[in-house]
Amino acid sequence: MKLYNFFRSGTSHRLRIALNLKGIATDYVAVDLRVEEHLKDAFKSVNPQQLVPALDTGEQVLIQSPAIIEWLEEKYPTPTLLPAGAEARAHVRALAAIVGCDIHPINNRRILETLRKQFGANEDAINAWCGTWISAGFDAYEALMATDSQRGRFSFGDAPTIADVYLIPQVESARRFKVDMARWPLISAIDKACGELDAFKLAAPMAQPDA
Repeated sequence: MKLYNFFRSGTSHRLRIALNLKGIATDYVAVDLRVEEHLKDAFKSVNPQQLVPALDTGEQVLIQSPAIIEWLEEKYPTPTLLPAGAEARAHVRALAAIVGCDIHPINNRRILETLRKQFGANEDAINAWCGTWISAGFDAYEALMATDSQRGRFSFGDAPTIADVYLIPQVESARRFKVDMARWPLISAIDKACGELDAFKLAAPMAQPDA
């Protein structure tokens, strides 16, 4: 399989984590967003939406990280990234959605480039924008962690789930946009626990060949 991705892309980062947790090796194909390689015809022929990541399975090209991660869970169910039980799975999916639906989409590169080019936002304004939405999402995530009486080392229990797959790239992004993580001690503890696992270490942006 070929993974088209960019080292600093949060969606690429989360997919790399999921692949590593599943023990699935891929060929790394770098798509450099810094020079808008994703907008060129070569990548458009891979993914008409011109976004990373994209996963070429050899039979088809899968796009959209949530869909790919769900595909991985269905295709390679062991080790699972979802807990047992409908209620627990709904909880974990909700945690992932705080990042995937509410934080990341309004802080991704397309939005930030629009703020810069069309609205004249400087880097201080960009950091403030990102910090606003990261903080709102992390406040909710932290509150949910605090009310979980059976909380383990990770976002749910003592094994990584899709919640952690989504959370850790967003923590990385928060640091890049100069957000003080001291405000969320439970999230910081989860980040530390994940950082001890090879699946997360090897997926980190600065561990990638195009970093």
